[in-house]
Amino acid sequence: MRLESIDQNIWLADGENVSFYGFPYPTRSLIVRLSRGALWIWSPIALTPELRGEIEALGAVGFLVSPNKLHHLYLKDWKAAFPRASLCGPRSTIEKRPDLAFQPALNDEPPQEWAEVIDQAWFRGSPFLDEIEFFHRPSATVMIADMSQNFSSAFLCNYWPWWTRLLAQGAGMTEGKGYGPLELRLTTLDRRSARATVKKMLAWNPRRAVMAHGVWQRENGRDYLERAFRWLSP
Repeated sequence: MRLESIDQNIWLADGENVSFYGFPYPTRSLIVRLSRGALWIWSPIALTPELRGEIEALGAVGFLVSPNKLHHLYLKDWKAAFPRASLCGPRSTIEKRPDLAFQPALNDEPPQEWAEVIDQAWFRGSPFLDEIEFFHRPSATVMIADMSQNFSSAFLCNYWPWWTRLLAQGAGMTEGKGYGPLELRLTTLDRRSARATVKKMLAWNPRRAVMAHGVWQRENGRDYLERAFRWLSP
């Protein structure tokens, strides 16, 4: 495990694959150092001894952030390792993990603890899944958990059977489109709300787009968002 510095005070870590309904999914986390020094961890991945050592070398962990109810697997391990860190997530994550004590549910407005550095938008057009999207202002990096998936052909060839690769390609969850899962798109009934969230994300004018699953974009982040959410066009 090696943290990759992608800009000042923001690092990326790729983790192990996890199974989602039998499909291997890659995992990814971002670490941000806030203005007062605390570390803000987005979508915590499996906490290995090597990763823990690298995190501790950066500073004290202040916040462990679950962007949606699917990204909760390792929260308990991180909380045990960093007991002074606050757990944060939308209401759906909080309800899924009653065994953990969270801060008040996240919504469209960033808490004052990180509002100076990180903005956020609440994607809630589908009853299937809601998600908090984040934007690190200093590096112009947008963070997307499951609302955009951008699998490479190499990953799919290595880990998915041929017929599931066809499903992923047909659903547009591959490089060139980067759409979210088909079931999510089909259940996005409140498109007005979803479009408002995308409009806010585009207004951030991101340089980078980092998603939890797939090939992240080092440049042209706004163009990527326009393509990934084209399915929401009127």
